[in-house]
Amino acid sequence: MPLLVNGERVGLEQPTGDMIRAYPHLEEKAKLLRSQPAQIVEPKGLLYVQQREFAVTTPKDGSVSILGSDDATTCHIVVLRHTGSGATCLTHCDGSDTEAEVSLIMSSVKSFSDTTGRGRLELHLVGGFNDDRQLSQKLTNQLLRAFDLQADDVHLVTFCVTELNDREEKDVHFPIIYGIAVNVKTAEIFPATFPEKGPDEDLRSAHVLTGATLTNIYDPKTEQLHIGPYFWRPFPHVDFWLEQDDKQILQNLSTSPLAEPPHFVSHIRSTLTFLKEHPFPSCSLFPDRKPRIYKKNEEGLWEQVCSDKI
Repeated sequence: MPLLVNGERVGLEQPTGDMIRAYPHLEEKAKLLRSQPAQIVEPKGLLYVQQREFAVTTPKDGSVSILGSDDATTCHIVVLRHTGSGATCLTHCDGSDTEAEVSLIMSSVKSFSDTTGRGRLELHLVGGFNDDRQLSQKLTNQLLRAFDLQADDVHLVTFCVTELNDREEKDVHFPIIYGIAVNVKTAEIFPATFPEKGPDEDLRSAHVLTGATLTNIYDPKTEQLHIGPYFWRPFPHVDFWLEQDDKQILQNLSTSPLAEPPHFVSHIRSTLTFLKEHPFPSCSLFPDRKPRIYKKNEEGLWEQVCSDKI
């Protein structure tokens, strides 16, 4: 079955603006979400999801209560939740392979849900803006079409993307919301920012920069975060990029240079430095071909688990 709003199939042949006008409650909900100040989410109980990663868990999880992601400019953050089981998936999509990614998201939530019983699949889309290259609009359309192709009913509940997440300042467009979090216990979704984006922030970013596909990073049954094993070839021209000034990095390594958050360039430099230090991760990072595994400690923070304890 297709993508539904208020029980009706969404007409994807019409422009997104017409679709929004057909469902004014979606615009009202987007306005309400945009009006909320971004909450600072501390690391306790948090599972932070980077670009091209996803995580799914349920309200029974004793370690993770919040899933979140930020730094989305043209990217979209997707939350899919089954109202019966409470199983919730959050992912940060950039349009690299949207149909395959949506299939992964769907199967991850359904694996923890009885979709024939009580409850329904609810979809929340947040992110993007009116960027010059229309990458946000393209990703919005890709996501709507991919969910519309699914065998199960998917109910679009939150739609705060592209033109509904856009602000203009001195003829320059910016996203209003760069990040969101979802409370797995209460299903509340809110704008958010995250001081801590780890563990292994540079390693995970390096995986994306070297062409990663969408990766599941969490096992809710064991309540463990799994990073890797990841393998890549030496990053081309890494020394050249590290020698460039901030403006060159911003212009060449961002999809939306004028709209990036202030820490974008320092984040990219840190990732490039990591790639320079680890040209062959099979030797320096994953010699035993096993993932780096983390579990929440008594303070609610990620702590690496020794492989012999697994």
